[in-house]
Formats: sequence, structure tokens, C-alpha cells
Amino acid sequence: MEQPQHTMPPVNSSFYQPSTFLLTGFPGLEANHHWISIPFCVFYLIGLSGNCLILIIIKKTQSLHKPMYYFLSMLALMDLGLALCTLPTTLGIFWFKIRKIEFNACLTQMYFIHILSVMESSVFLAMAFDRFIAISNPLRYSSILTKSTIIKIGLAIVSRAVISLFPIPFLLKRLTYCGNNVLSHSFCFHPDIMKLACADIKVNILYGLIVILSTVGVDCVFIVLSYVLIIKTVVSLTTKEKCLKALNTCVSHICAVLIFFIPMIGLSFLHRFGNNVPPMVNIVVAYIYLIVPPVLNPIIYSIKSKQIRRAMLRTLWWKNDST
Repeated sequence: MEQPQHTMPPVNSSFYQPSTFLLTGFPGLEANHHWISIPFCVFYLIGLSGNCLILIIIKKTQSLHKPMYYFLSMLALMDLGLALCTLPTTLGIFWFKIRKIEFNACLTQMYFIHILSVMESSVFLAMAFDRFIAISNPLRYSSILTKSTIIKIGLAIVSRAVISLFPIPFLLKRLTYCGNNVLSHSFCFHPDIMKLACADIKVNILYGLIVILSTVGVDCVFIVLSYVLIIKTVVSLTTKEKCLKALNTCVSHICAVLIFFIPMIGLSFLHRFGNNVPPMVNIVVAYIYLIVPPVLNPIIYSIKSKQIRRAMLRTLWWKNDST
């Protein structure tokens, strides 16, 4: 097993960057990494196949060419991206004990993990807006959420994430680092890299806080506001059956939002205030945040949505007939 490298910066140099970082799996359990890899392989397989299946059936099924399912396609793409970002380094550690990752490669992985997280948060906000329009103004639903509007929302989601997080890698590259190059996770995470610097990181902390509040924080506030308005609309419905039917269309979205935001907020708090928390807690929460949502989101939507479930069964049945 590779030992952590503690190469000290050159004596005559005031600026130092490590050529590589060392990623970490489960400290103390290295001998069992091949067994630990089994559930991870299962999770990645379910996440990748489930989200690919969601994308395929939405593309092939004409009846699913509606705003709600277009946003679900965006969510599936974000989940695929998150799973693919962490899969190589995580399984590389568990299977082949490959802990080294080059400095620039680490920054690239970190950048994509963060922009995909911000984009997923924005997609959840768009889905909340979709549910609000569908329940409060069903007659104008199609005229408000047209294909061109959805494309504009999609472009806005991507632009906001890419632009707001663009300075982060450069803010990390300007720092000088100490001899310790061991990261806490099997992937690269901004607060984790930042803590290895010997320089003043106040700018990084401040900018990271501004980004998280202006993106995920704003999304959370508007998602809550959307559901306050949805509940207000639902309560005004005349019959109990209509009320339950309207709320039932939101169950999948609420579950997906909770599965994504709770671990994300928990991980952010642990990195900023959890200095006395056991490292294993930090590691487990990070895996829950990045691996569990891509696994559970396709399952939740296929269980709760009859249209998705029927289209999925038709697709699988057609494949079986073909074989």
C-alpha cells in the first residue's frame, strides 16, 4: 500500500504545489477494500443503468414528452455525471489501490463534482416550479412551460453553475501547499483541498460560502416557497380526493430533494465545523451525498410515476421479445 507522502516544499521557494494528491478510501480498512468495493459496484451499476433507462424511455415514449419528464431527464443526466465523476477514483482505490491523482486532474474532478451538484440543485428548483404551475394553473401549464422555455431554463442552469464555480480551481492554484498531500476522500472536494494549503485561505472560504449561498441556498429557499404556495393551493381544493391527488404528484420530488440536500448540507457543515467529528463520519456522509441520490432517484420516480413504470416495463418487455 502506498504510504502518505509528506514532501516538504523547497527551502528557497515561497510557492509550492504538490505534483499529486493521495486519495483515501476507508482508513484502517484497507485490507477489506475488495469486499467494500462490492456494494459500491452494485450502487454504481444501479445508478448508471437506472438513469440511462430513464433517459431512454423518456426519449422513446411520446407520452412522456412533457415538461415534468424533461426536467426528470435533466436530473438523470446530473446523476449520471456525478456517478461517473467519482467512479474511476473510488473503484481505483478499492480494486487496484491507486491512490495518486495529479494536481490538475484533481482540480478538474473537483470542478465537475461541484458544478454538477449545483446544477442538480437548480434542476430540483425547476421541478418545484413545474409542480407549482401544474397544480395552481393547470390550464396554462403547457403554454407557460413550452419547449423553448424549458431549453432556456436548462441553459440558465448550466450557465449559472459553470460561471459561479469557474474561479474555484484558480483560487486553489494560487495557494502554496504544505508537505501533507493526503485528502480525506476517494475524490477531490474543494474544502478538503483547501485545508492542505499553508497560505491564507480566507478568500477561498468567503468565495465558497458566497457560491453555496447564492446557488444551493437560494434554491432551497425557493423550493420551500414553492411548496408553501402548493400547499396553499391544495388546501383550497374542494374535495379531499383532488387534494390527495395533487399532493401525490409531488411525493417523488420531495423524496429526491431530501435525499440530495440533507447529505449535502451535512457534508458542508462537517467540513466547516466538524473538526472533532471522527473522520469515518465525514467519509460516509460524503459517499451518501454523491452515490445514494443517483441510485435512489430512478427507483423513486419509477415507483411513484405510473407513466414511467409502464414505459419502463414496455421497454424491458420489448427487449425481451427482441432477444
